[in-house]
Amino acid sequence: PTIEPTEVWPALPQSAWSDTCATLQLWMQMVGKVRLELVPPINHTWNVTLYPTVRGVTTGPMAYGTRMLQIDFDFLEHVLEVETSVGERRVIPLQPMTVAAFYERLMTALTSVGAPVQIWHMPMEVADPIPFEQDTIHQSYDPEYAQRFWRILLQTTRVFTVFRARFIGKVSPVHLFWGAMDLACTRY
Repeated sequence: PTIEPTEVWPALPQSAWSDTCATLQLWMQMVGKVRLELVPPINHTWNVTLYPTVRGVTTGPMAYGTRMLQIDFDFLEHVLEVETSVGERRVIPLQPMTVAAFYERLMTALTSVGAPVQIWHMPMEVADPIPFEQDTIHQSYDPEYAQRFWRILLQTTRVFTVFRARFIGKVSPVHLFWGAMDLACTRY
């Protein structure tokens, strides 16, 4: 069943989306590892996190030399966008494909925009990790359930933002740890 954009908290049964979840987690880990390589360490490891947007999830701007690079998952159009501050742009359709194929397309896109990045090839926080370039097992992508996941991230971001605004101390930005796809907001 297709969800309506007005459905605030869409259903996301684990049994229906577990294969897409596993694949998407690995794709997000690759993008997160690019951020890990390019962004200097920031307290509480906030330099590695991804951020919900009105269309999906982003790395935000990352320095590559004197230029900036940004990678966005767009769950409305179901594409991954790799963009630079000098106007280079590559788009990878989000569709069923192996983790190995996604890895190759991401690395090719980064190289073609003049920002080749070497990342550690092993997934984290998953049982029985397979190097990205060898993973032909995980290959599911159901756009409906990917979008449901993102819509839940957005609504949780809304709730976390109200939560963090009520505290006058130090508060983290709302961010997504890509290792286990944990959305977080911390008050100190």
